[in-house]
Amino acid sequence: MIDSARMILKPFTSNDAEECYACITPTLTKYMSWDPPQDQAAFEVIWRVWLDTIKDGSDLNFVIRHKLNHEFLGLVGLHETLGKTPELGIWIREDRHGFGYGKEAVTTIVHWASTRNNFEHFIYPVAVENYSSRQIAESLNGFAVYCSQEPKYNSMTYHIPKPVKQI
Repeated sequence: MIDSARMILKPFTSNDAEECYACITPTLTKYMSWDPPQDQAAFEVIWRVWLDTIKDGSDLNFVIRHKLNHEFLGLVGLHETLGKTPELGIWIREDRHGFGYGKEAVTTIVHWASTRNNFEHFIYPVAVENYSSRQIAESLNGFAVYCSQEPKYNSMTYHIPKPVKQI
């Protein structure tokens, strides 16, 4: 479990599946490379893979919960963790957008991972039109390194450096 000022981040478990599924909507996934699963059975296939990759440490999906009431807020991911440049991902449930939870979760994961692994930097792909996610990357001194055309949108990939250790 990882703590931040307002949140608790913990690895996804089957107990989180129902709340998570309920928050995945077409408008939420507008700027994501994936679409909502068709039903809970399709989502179960996805999250069961997450459990395997969490167990082997290759791909980490953390549930974001509010510290005070344990409300489900979204997921933050640290993907491709066996390499030198893991990829970050975030989504916050739509009715909790605008409160800074995404920035806090990504910042927390970046700092946590930087103290535990010898990563060169983080990769953070975002839709060009997703200004909130771009602001998260830029707040962490991220800089755009390339753009690409994805099936749903134009994508911009940021490199986010490891945070400088404070003494």
